[in-house]
Amino acid sequence: MLAVSPAVEISARDDEYGGRKKRYRAFLFAPVLERALKKKAFGDDEAMLRALDGYVVSMRAQKLVDEKAYIAFDDLDVPGFEPVGPKRTSPGPFYLVWAKDEQHDLVAYPRPYQLASVALESFDARFPHTRPTGFAAGTPEMQGFLIFKGVCVHCHAVNREGGRVGPELNVPKNVTEYWPEAQIRAYVKDPKSLRYGNMPPNPQLSEVDLDHVMAYLRAMAKQKHDTGAP
Repeated sequence: MLAVSPAVEISARDDEYGGRKKRYRAFLFAPVLERALKKKAFGDDEAMLRALDGYVVSMRAQKLVDEKAYIAFDDLDVPGFEPVGPKRTSPGPFYLVWAKDEQHDLVAYPRPYQLASVALESFDARFPHTRPTGFAAGTPEMQGFLIFKGVCVHCHAVNREGGRVGPELNVPKNVTEYWPEAQIRAYVKDPKSLRYGNMPPNPQLSEVDLDHVMAYLRAMAKQKHDTGAP
């Protein structure tokens, strides 16, 4: 990889570490991505980035190129990488980072660590049973789906499709079928207000956003798809 994209030293504001500046040895992701996927322009193609623990990020591949994402392979402040996340896990051997100060928001600029694979695949092709059918664009159900796609799918699955870090949300029971709505909303917004765990808070979600999330979950409760596979 270093033959394609030489190593450089970068300094990045990292919200995984409370917004502190961190120094890394890293390589620019774009040349490696272009070589591996044999493409120079990606249009609306989705890049699926998977971590060793099952965390998954789906984002526009072109954003990784245009916004100059880096792959860090060495922590220059802490030998062997400073632990990250609630489980205090090493983010190595490969950690997606962003070098600009304005690229610190973890929702807009996710930072999957222990990066294991990258594939070019549309979200609907990879997770076809997460999209609610029968709803027009702009409806609360579809708006909620977009929030699920942009935020929740990193850790959670619907109909056994999505991330594997957090609980499945739809089968065999949809979360709305065993949790009161008020608790779901509170947990999505501020998980530690109800219990300690690994789920991050989502202060960026408004009450209207939460309305949309609930509409999506209720819609999916009527559109279950369960292969029964483990």
